[in-house]
Amino acid sequence: MAVSDWEQLIARRGRRSGVTTMVAVHSSVRGPAVGGCRLKAYASLDDAVADVLRLSRAMTVKCAVAGLPFGGAKSVIALDEGATLTPAQRRDVLLDHAELIASFDGGYQAGPDVGTGPDDMLVLREITPYAFCVPEAHGGTGSSSGPTASGVLAALRAGAAAVFGTSAMAGRRVVVSGYGSVGALIARRLAEAGADVTVSDVDESKRAVAERSGLRWADPDKALTLTVDVVVPAAVGGVLDHGTAARIDAPLVVGPANNQLTDDTVADVLAARGVLWVPDFVASAGGVVYTLSREAEGLDHDAALARVEAIEETVAGLLAAARANGTTSLAEAHALAAQRG
Repeated sequence: MAVSDWEQLIARRGRRSGVTTMVAVHSSVRGPAVGGCRLKAYASLDDAVADVLRLSRAMTVKCAVAGLPFGGAKSVIALDEGATLTPAQRRDVLLDHAELIASFDGGYQAGPDVGTGPDDMLVLREITPYAFCVPEAHGGTGSSSGPTASGVLAALRAGAAAVFGTSAMAGRRVVVSGYGSVGALIARRLAEAGADVTVSDVDESKRAVAERSGLRWADPDKALTLTVDVVVPAAVGGVLDHGTAARIDAPLVVGPANNQLTDDTVADVLAARGVLWVPDFVASAGGVVYTLSREAEGLDHDAALARVEAIEETVAGLLAAARANGTTSLAEAHALAAQRG
């Protein structure tokens, strides 16, 4: 990818922590650029840069498709592989990152992502006001996991209606790959709707929790290729490559994991095999839609949640356009984003 396609990429070694943090602003055409703050260990700084660039580009498309008046960005706190942080070191890293965010003077506005949460956003707020999702006790909306899960379920209803002729999930076999905060919520709500739910996670300690909830457990290396009705990628990105796409044994794939495809041509492989894949940046938009509706636009809970539920209508429209034009939902989502600037 050409870095020149991004408006800004700034990396800085923290003066307190010595840890490199970075912000990539892909586009501010629609408004201030927003995107989560990811705290993660990387094999190299090149890997961290590649991640922040990919993620920020996806945020531009996510905001455009969702109709939000914001552009796309992302930030990364790049730890060395195997590194662990004490509470004091974590605080230093976050304060260093907050100084970098503050240097954008509102041009980049952060939220939680992999490795960070509402309490971390509160630390960022000590230096910059441009951090969303602080705990509710401090006037924010707290964790975005609930709205994100609601958005995925809305997208899933549209996908199910297109594939099965009904959005009802009773009796459907579903595998949720990734039993984190969002994946666990999706799994629980699908089980409550009568689906036969299997979950997996690289963290084996979560197995007992899942099984106590009445869920089946699968080997994470095999979860994506189980014979089911729906696959829900809810863990890390880059899980759908050409090899995996050729072995998917489900007619519908929809989930919240960011950057699920290793490259866009994987969407064509899935489509050629008759697998309907809902673009991750559409399905996972519930969190950012809800948060910005509440914290940036001042809507109440019900109004913000209604916007999240509208993801179902958005996905239905993309799928209808793909059928009419003989394209894929990914192509139609990109076309809609380009149309909206």
